[in-house]
Amino acid sequence: MSGINKVILVGHLGKDPEVRHLDGGVTVASFPLATSETYNKDGKRIEQTEWHNIVLWRGLAEVASKYLQKGKLVYIEGKLRTRSFEDREKIKKYVTEVVAENFTILGRRSDFENTPVGSATPKSENDYLDAPGVAGDLPF
Repeated sequence: MSGINKVILVGHLGKDPEVRHLDGGVTVASFPLATSETYNKDGKRIEQTEWHNIVLWRGLAEVASKYLQKGKLVYIEGKLRTRSFEDREKIKKYVTEVVAENFTILGRRSDFENTPVGSATPKSENDYLDAPGVAGDLPF
C-alpha cells in the first residue's frame, strides 16, 4: 500500500512571493505562510503561530506572482518535500517545504477591490480566473 502525502493550510503570507526563472524557462515562486491557533492556558488566551515554507512551480508560480501579496489570506493544498543542500561552510542542511498543487485566495469581497475576484486555482494556465470567487464572508 502506498502512503498519502497531503497538506492543507489556511494562513497569511509573511511576505510577497519571491519569483525566480530557472534554466529552460521554468518559473518557481516561494514565500513563508503563517498559520495560527489559539488555546487557553491558566485562563489566558495564547496564540501560537507556525511558519511554513511554500513553493509553487510553473504556471501556478506565475499566478502567485500576479495575485498574492504579503498579508493575503490563502488556502493551500500540496505535499511535503524535504531537500538537502550544503551551506557556504560545506555543512549539509535540510529544509522541509510545502510544494503547492493549488491555492485559493480567501477573504471578503472588499479585499479584492483592486484585484480581480476569483479563485487562483488554475484549470489551465490561461483560464485561472474563470472559477467563481469568494462571495461575501467565509462560513467559518
